[in-house]
Amino acid sequence: MTPASAVSAPVFLAVLGAALLHASWNALLKRRGEPLPATVLVVAGAACLAAVLLPLLPAPARASWAYIAASSVVQTVYYLLLIATYRHGDVSHAYPLMRGCAPLLVAVANGPLTGDRLGGGQWCAMLLICGGVLVQWFTARGARAGAASRATAAHARDAHTSGARTAGSRTTLFALLTAGVIAAYTLIDGRGVRLSAAPAAYTLWIFLLTGSAVCLCTLRGRTRALAAFARANPLVAPLGGLATVGSYGIALWAMTRAPVAAVAALRETSILFATAIAAFVLRERIGRTRLAAVALIACGAIAMRLA
Repeated sequence: MTPASAVSAPVFLAVLGAALLHASWNALLKRRGEPLPATVLVVAGAACLAAVLLPLLPAPARASWAYIAASSVVQTVYYLLLIATYRHGDVSHAYPLMRGCAPLLVAVANGPLTGDRLGGGQWCAMLLICGGVLVQWFTARGARAGAASRATAAHARDAHTSGARTAGSRTTLFALLTAGVIAAYTLIDGRGVRLSAAPAAYTLWIFLLTGSAVCLCTLRGRTRALAAFARANPLVAPLGGLATVGSYGIALWAMTRAPVAAVAALRETSILFATAIAAFVLRERIGRTRLAAVALIACGAIAMRLA
């Protein structure tokens, strides 16, 4: 693709829809209050959906099979890293950092690996979106630092402060590693889905293989707890699975129609939708800095469409 490769209106709207789906299933996890078992259920639900639909679809082209295998391995690592990241820190700390850094990494490696090149306007739009996402991270980080300082003043526990800083550093490290993995599977799939001639089947094979692998890696010793959580939250697996398959499937289809880096950046408008859901559904307080971040992301999305 050339620098003039624009994001058409249908692709733009489709990716915004994918971002809304992504924000929605993440909000579903938050409302359930247990992000780790909920994540496993979402992945399992996606795998079950893929198993049902794949027999109805034509197989991806043989040239894409190696990419499906590679992406499934990398995405399995992604989910395991995600679990480790959230074990060490808050979603509000890790999520914006992961989602803000990944498109930048994709953009840097995008040209040599996929042949796409972004124009100047697209670069500016991508930086606006990533900047807005990273402002969200700095906002969450500042809020945590303030809370830690107040706790220290109240309890005078230096050890607690040191531990909080160590946990925060560990969370940041895991989040950056996860961002690298997100960039890796985005680049793999950006190439593989174009070779597949069957974006839907390509996507479903990845979810089937990844979901099976994640369940094998995480179910040991947790079967009863996950079963109890599934009984208490029967809609998490089907709704979350459908939303995550739809979200990523739309994004992969868009990558066959527009530059991979542009699609990767537009997907991060999920933060915009997540903020709206947090304000109007979860009734969270949204400060001025977060509103400024949302404005940056919105401006970036508009600029990407106009570039």
